[in-house]
Amino acid sequence: MAPRRDRVSCGLDLVAVPDVPAGISSATEAGYQFVFMPIVHPRYRREFVSGRAKDRTTPFTRSDMVLSNADWNTLVVGKLSPHLALDSPCDSVRQQAEAALAEELNFASHLTLPAVTLRLHGGSNANLARHLYSRVVSSCSYQIWVQVPLTSPAAAQRQYRSDLPSEPDSAPEELDDPWLWWDRLRNATGTESRLGVCLQVGADLPDARRLDRWMGEPVKCVMLSADVFISNKKGFPVLTRAHQELMKSLMRLNCQFVVTGANRHQHVKHYWQYLNHLYQVFLEESNDPLSDFAIGYEDYLQCPLQPLMDNLESQTYEIFEKCPVKYSQYQRAMYHAFLDRVPTERKDQDTIVVMVVGAGRGPLVRAAFLAARQAERQLRVYAVEKNPNAVVTLRTAVEEEWGDTVVVVSCDMREWQAPEKADILVSELLGSFGDNELSPECLDGAQKYLKDDGISIPQNYTSFLHPVQSPKLYNDVRSCREKDKPAVSPFEMPYVVYLQNVLRVGQPQPLFHFEHPNRDEVINNSRFKTLTFAADQDCTVHGFGGYFESVLYKDTMISIHPHTHSPGMFSWFPIFFPIREPMEVKQGERVQVSFWRLSNARNVWYEWSVNAPRTLPIHNPNGRSYTIGL
Repeated sequence: MAPRRDRVSCGLDLVAVPDVPAGISSATEAGYQFVFMPIVHPRYRREFVSGRAKDRTTPFTRSDMVLSNADWNTLVVGKLSPHLALDSPCDSVRQQAEAALAEELNFASHLTLPAVTLRLHGGSNANLARHLYSRVVSSCSYQIWVQVPLTSPAAAQRQYRSDLPSEPDSAPEELDDPWLWWDRLRNATGTESRLGVCLQVGADLPDARRLDRWMGEPVKCVMLSADVFISNKKGFPVLTRAHQELMKSLMRLNCQFVVTGANRHQHVKHYWQYLNHLYQVFLEESNDPLSDFAIGYEDYLQCPLQPLMDNLESQTYEIFEKCPVKYSQYQRAMYHAFLDRVPTERKDQDTIVVMVVGAGRGPLVRAAFLAARQAERQLRVYAVEKNPNAVVTLRTAVEEEWGDTVVVVSCDMREWQAPEKADILVSELLGSFGDNELSPECLDGAQKYLKDDGISIPQNYTSFLHPVQSPKLYNDVRSCREKDKPAVSPFEMPYVVYLQNVLRVGQPQPLFHFEHPNRDEVINNSRFKTLTFAADQDCTVHGFGGYFESVLYKDTMISIHPHTHSPGMFSWFPIFFPIREPMEVKQGERVQVSFWRLSNARNVWYEWSVNAPRTLPIHNPNGRSYTIGL
């Protein structure tokens, strides 16, 4: 988990570097943290296959001793030669490029550079992909940042020259959409985590849909040409409003920035100063309880809690008790339920029996008393909790705070024999997917304590699902493999994750719904549903994002649905269901997924299967990789 930077990380692209220490010193004095620098000077270009320079014995680049190893490792990103045409139809050109690429990458390893960067010029990169893939699977020490233009240079030229010939091996859509160049390269290299995008941003921006697609890619760096900046009234560089919004969106990905091209303003330092100013504005605008809480947890996979099977630790209770929204909403729901339960003329005679099931350390009990004070109603509360460690806290609160108005019950809510029935049953058993912490099973078991006309808070909850593109999450899931488990296991379990570096494909659709109290004669919490989503652009699906909405009471609700998210609530992050193989989807194609919620006497589990645009095997059959213990 990487903490958020307090200032923008920005580099300077050096086209030619006659004096390496002086060039780096000049850049750092202007505020830049690193430089882009050619690994090999163009005049040292060599022939490996044929030509007069084939047997040249002079050094092909500068000595590694011009900088210390620490400086090479922290201050320099090496630029591979731009003339390398590994997919040229000419054998001698291709072989020359292959040999030069190997030499430059070997020298980058020798220098222990943190990253190297190369430029894509089109959509035909099969041979380049093979060479890069062979390098990353052999455990190279550096990252490879692939420079991809935001808009196709050829497409821009066609606005002025309708007779521009097409590339011989590229389909028209590949020529016009650089994302497809990257997507093909990324998939050919097995979605390797050491390959990232260096996004080249020019003056012209594509439409919003195509911009959003990059939010689901591993954008490590953003290259901004100096001619993209315009001058304000004082002559300092600024960006257009559209470029500002794009930069702030990319800042959410914690990427770095690089200024390239000839300086067009007073001093090159002013570009860094402006980008840092924009970053400070971004930090202020993203300063809300959820964003603050999630710092360091962006796209970080966590196993879902199982509070029914496991006893939560004190620090876990403490984290979720800090949420400023959840308990205020529960308090509001109980306030209205108290008013409805006891009319004003009976408020001094009637006592409302409230059972808080799964009471934890007592936040809902406190919310109940605050709501009762606001509603001017009398309560008798049963706090039911199975965790013996949390019961210690509850009993201490009885002695020091609540008195005999609260009865603490140390028992599983499904096994307790209640001395009376409740007017209101309150619980906070919801998980990121609504039912994934077994709220249905727990509340179905506890509803026998509820009067026939009693109220359950929550009243209902619904899970939602949609496809997402995220190479970052896919790679992280793949790295979760354990030695003693099958390779498919990490892809057959859900993860709680604060979704950041993702593209959301289609709108979330409702999946499973549960009502409480459940008045069905035969209670069955198994579920099955098939959902279909339309792709509004080309993308690659890596899994499915899940959310929930819950009606606590009447019009009081809590939600982590992207469009109805309770402002400031951070008690739950979304859930992520991965798929084993990335699935390429074309614009207009349907993505269809089937989901099951299944159970036996001991466990509950999910199974999921992609049916379109192609069929993938069912994930987690019979709960072989992941179950939720009853």
